[in-house]
Order: sequence, then C-alpha cells, then structure tokens
Amino acid sequence: MKALSQRRRHPLAAVALLLLGLLVTGGLYAAVSGANEAKAATSTAGYTPDDEAQGEKLFIANCATCHGMDASGSDNGPSLVGVGAASVDFQVGTGRMPMAMHGPQAQQKPVQFTEEQTSQLAAYVASLGAGPTIPSSEIANAEGNAAEGGELFRVNCAMCHNAAGAGGALTEGKFAPSLEGVSEKHIYEAMVTGPQNMPVFNDSNITPEDKQSIITFLKTTEANGSPGGAELGSLGPVSEGLFIWTAGLGLIIAFTIWLTSRSS
Repeated sequence: MKALSQRRRHPLAAVALLLLGLLVTGGLYAAVSGANEAKAATSTAGYTPDDEAQGEKLFIANCATCHGMDASGSDNGPSLVGVGAASVDFQVGTGRMPMAMHGPQAQQKPVQFTEEQTSQLAAYVASLGAGPTIPSSEIANAEGNAAEGGELFRVNCAMCHNAAGAGGALTEGKFAPSLEGVSEKHIYEAMVTGPQNMPVFNDSNITPEDKQSIITFLKTTEANGSPGGAELGSLGPVSEGLFIWTAGLGLIIAFTIWLTSRSS
C-alpha cells in the first residue's frame, strides 16, 4: 500500500496532467478557431479586397463616430464585430443607418448610400467576424406556402407586428414597424439579424423554407389589400367597434341639435 501511494504521488504525475490539459485545451482552441475562420470566409464570400477597403473608408467617414474606429463599439453605439453582412444591408439599405439622432430606436428614412456603397460597407463589416450573410433571391422570395407562413407569422410575429403586419406600439417609445412595402430580402434579413427590439430567428428557430413561407404570406396579404373597405389599422373588431360607436354618437348629437334648433 505504501509503495502504491508513493507511485500515485510521483511528482511527474502532476506535470503529465498539466501537459495533457494544455494539449486538450490547445486542440479545442485550434478546432474552434478553424471553425470561426471557416465561417468568416463564408461571410465574406463574393466580396473582393477592394470592396472591403472601400467599405472601411466609408465606415470611418460615416459610422466610426458611434461604432468606434475599429467597429468594436462605444458609448454611442454597439460593436459590429460578428453582426454580419445581412445586418448592414438591412440597416443601411432601409435608411435606418446612419441614424440622424439618438432615440428609442432607429427610424426608417431615405437611404443615404448607393447599392454599391452599401455592399462595400457590408463587405467590410463581414470581414470583422462571422455573421449572417445576405440571402440570395432563391430563398428570399414569395414562392413559399402562404397558409403555413400565416400560421408561423401569427405564432412568432403577430404579437408585435399585428396579425396583418400593420405594425404596433411597444414600450418606452419603441414600436414594431409596418411590413407593407418591405422587400423580400429585407424581411428575411430582419428575421436572421433581429434589428432593434426584434428577436433573432436563426435557422434552428425558423428554417429558411419557413422564412420563405412567412414572406409569401406577407406579400399575399399585401397584394390582396382590404376587400372590406378601409382597414382601420387592421385591428379588427376593436377599431371597427370604436368607429361605429363614435360615428353613432356623432349622429345622435347632430340629430339632437337639429331637433332643438327646429323647436326654438
């Protein structure tokens, strides 16, 4: 027993365990780094070094004030490392960025950059770290199943955007915007990047095919319009009942005033 105890406490055992731990840690780090580099390469696929260089110049001139010279963020804006090209294409392509002023959330406004400049900004940000890529027209289109898309939209999106995609109010001055007139590409990008207060719906939450179906539902709803007349915010019985109640009271008051004026 004494000899066995001495063998277990051999000083080289601790060194061997330490070396084994370092070997395992180094191997795991190399594997993770390789995976990240592969993702980063995928994120920048389709862009040239010149795109990234021009994008960096545009970034320094228009975005670095808030996001930092190296895009790592500051007190005025979040880090953009790892947000991906899709986030840039959505935020800049819809005019939300650059922001005109600080507020509860970025307001949509006229686009400030050309499509080429937006692509160059996206190339630069994509080179900083792996993130969602800009979807192709093969998946970001309205060729899915509208019925399934409607069910998915009502389960995942309607609580903020309204069942008809008309938008709605949130807390602290924030809001979910109307989805009418938004391009298929930008709807898809919003789902994979989660802009403003929106959660991220990655492919594990909602598959690309299901995202396509949601887009199809929204575009079908938009194309059908409102066959019943004025939409009244697409709020259903709430707004319709309020309108009838208000209009009815107005008619009663007007009729009462008319009767009073005739009797006098």
